[in-house]
Amino acid sequence: MNMDVLLGLQWGDEGKGKIVDVLTPDYEYVARFQGGPNAGHTLEFENQKHVLHLIPSGIFNPGSKNLIGNGVVIDPHIFSKEIDNLVEAGVDVFNKLVISKKAHLILPTHRVLDAAQEKAKGSLKIGSTLRGIGPAYTDKVARQGLRVGDIELDDFQEKYQALRDIHLNGLAGIKVELNLEEVERMWFAGIEVLKKFKLVDGEYYINEALENNSKVLAEGAQGTLLDIEFGSYPFVTSSNTVCAAASTGLGVAPTKIGEVYGIFKAYCTRVGSGPFPTELEDEFGQQLRDQGNEYGSTTGRPRRCGWLDLIALRYSVMLNGVTKLIMTKADVLSNVKTIKVATSYVVNGQITDQFPFDTISGCQPVYTELPGWEGDISDVKDKEDFPRELSDYIKFIEKFIKVPIAIVSVSPDREATIFI
Repeated sequence: MNMDVLLGLQWGDEGKGKIVDVLTPDYEYVARFQGGPNAGHTLEFENQKHVLHLIPSGIFNPGSKNLIGNGVVIDPHIFSKEIDNLVEAGVDVFNKLVISKKAHLILPTHRVLDAAQEKAKGSLKIGSTLRGIGPAYTDKVARQGLRVGDIELDDFQEKYQALRDIHLNGLAGIKVELNLEEVERMWFAGIEVLKKFKLVDGEYYINEALENNSKVLAEGAQGTLLDIEFGSYPFVTSSNTVCAAASTGLGVAPTKIGEVYGIFKAYCTRVGSGPFPTELEDEFGQQLRDQGNEYGSTTGRPRRCGWLDLIALRYSVMLNGVTKLIMTKADVLSNVKTIKVATSYVVNGQITDQFPFDTISGCQPVYTELPGWEGDISDVKDKEDFPRELSDYIKFIEKFIKVPIAIVSVSPDREATIFI
């Protein structure tokens, strides 16, 4: 059995949490393969809203088992709060979730380093969530990080103290606006919560599931255009967000990748700093923000909004080998008379249909205009009931990208999902 992959194709916030939740009845395992608590996957059902930061979005499905893979970085305190919320919601999380021993830990001092590094960048700051994700991945690459499996070792305390001291030495002379003692107390309380879970060799765990012909869905965080290699560098996240990261973040061979579901919004959003060619810094941009409730589920920060960028979307599809597209938030564009989509760029006076190396300076979108649709579509249950203009919008995207749109979401609720 092959492992299917679901990931975002823009700058994150595409609606991955909802779609994973919708798809999980068909899967026995859901595995998160990268990112940390900077992710916020929002799910809405039965008039309740749930936001997951570290836990795979299949946790609410009674028939699925969930794995936090080795490619994820975990803050034990944030993890423990998320577990408390799930237990309160009646989820049997201790029997439904396992954690890879090779996942790395975010230390309290990682958060201090994150804040100090972001402050030092001044006007060039990248818009970090200040959750310590970047410094945690830095320690991983520097071969000095702490892993989840270390908490079972007798010398864990000594290992923690040694890395903590390295961080504090690097912060010498920098004012730390953090009650480190109190944060450490909560952090170690989170470690005790982690110890209540089954810690596994994730690569064996997930491959054995595949060998037993179980259906597995790998869930990505953030979005392709935030990938450390291929995103709008340096305004990116600290991990690989593309499909290839499902192999390294879970220990599954590339030959075992099956369907690749790519999610995108009917328009574009971005949180934090960085280039955004189709951004709308006007009244209509604010209208999109309000109608789409475009405020970060993790940080609460307002998202920047703009028209759909088909050059960037086609680039993401190419990088990930997407086999099926999923479009979310189609309802937000209702009652917009004319919809624009970027179909090429002007870079240094030349027209191009490729995502450029430098999107920061001089990348101007060239738009194609399409007629919008009228009326509330949030109650639509069948594609045959789509307004003609929405069907035409879908066909235009499919023709440009050359990949079919398999699912359209028309409101945040689990039920408002149309399979095409």
